Amino acid sequence: MEPRAGVSKQDIRERIWDYMESQNLADFPRPVHHRIPNFKGSYLACQNIRDLEVFARTQELKVDPDKPLEGVRLLALQSKKTLLVPTPRLRTGLFNKITPPPGATKDILRKCATSQGVRNYSTPVGLDSKVLVDLVVVGSVAVSEKGWRVGKGEGYADLEYAMMVSMGAVSQGTPVVTIVHDCQVVDIPEALLEDHDLTVDYILTPTRVITTGCERPKPAGIAWSKISCEMLGKMPILRSLRHREEQAGKDVTLQDGPRSPPGATRSPRDLAPPELGSVPPSSVQIGNLPRDARVSELKRALSALGVAPSRLTWQGPQHRAFLHFRDPAEAQQAIACLQGFRLGANTVRVVLARQQRASDLVGGHTTEPLPDHRLAIAGP
Repeated sequence: MEPRAGVSKQDIRERIWDYMESQNLADFPRPVHHRIPNFKGSYLACQNIRDLEVFARTQELKVDPDKPLEGVRLLALQSKKTLLVPTPRLRTGLFNKITPPPGATKDILRKCATSQGVRNYSTPVGLDSKVLVDLVVVGSVAVSEKGWRVGKGEGYADLEYAMMVSMGAVSQGTPVVTIVHDCQVVDIPEALLEDHDLTVDYILTPTRVITTGCERPKPAGIAWSKISCEMLGKMPILRSLRHREEQAGKDVTLQDGPRSPPGATRSPRDLAPPELGSVPPSSVQIGNLPRDARVSELKRALSALGVAPSRLTWQGPQHRAFLHFRDPAEAQQAIACLQGFRLGANTVRVVLARQQRASDLVGGHTTEPLPDHRLAIAGP
């Protein structure tokens, strides 16, 4: 099953997927095409991570939400390690921290390790959280003994790693592990690898533990020239990281966007808050806030979701707040990110704000935007 000359990454993926289905090596969910394939014996392969010294000394690890990695997530929880799982498609942030309930039984821990557990037992981890990941565990469609990796083709594992580099959560020395069936270990031409591709240090299969000794550098940060405007629009946390790097003087030119010169900043006119007498079409109203909600709680929750308004109007007594953005597109993106958002016991209502009379804003607490566009809030 070794790739032929002139093979592409997609050729390798299709051969692996077809082989696993035809030989009945695949496991639920099936078919395995277009996904990180689950396989019979994945739990056994996951158990091999206990033989790695790097796992024994790990305190905080990031494990992808793929089904074949479920056994590693369970081992991490049973070992009382801090477990971080990426949010689905990075729509609402980068990480969720899995937090089992106090006194959780083994059955509860098993549920916490599943995709349902990721939804029910996790809390968002904000961009400013002090995250230091000791070990990264990723899924793969194919991997070589040299450490070259092929994912399912969407690039999320590569991008997540690059984002972790950008926020200081990992370094070149942070080990990367992948868990696959033996048939997924194949020769991969190095010519297929690009600078933004993630390589692996350890490969675990049901029968083997492979130390790759890979010396190829891992991604040194986000390759903005590979990021499209569409991707940026769908991932608020990516926008936040881009702004940070732009402020630090880095070139953040996008794949299909206009050049943003290093160190460029917006003019004070661009940052000016709206007139007190109106709420512009680039503002979002959040309603049904809990009676005892505090502005600091909302601030933390928004930050964790990667929603970064330039200004906020807090109206606690009216159980609402207004988020002010620089343009309507950012406001619409915030609405998409906040659908189903809960604060305390309440699911809040999130709509584009209508024009408001000045009297509607009496008692609202507002502040000027901060220079780096981090959430600026005043209130009780």
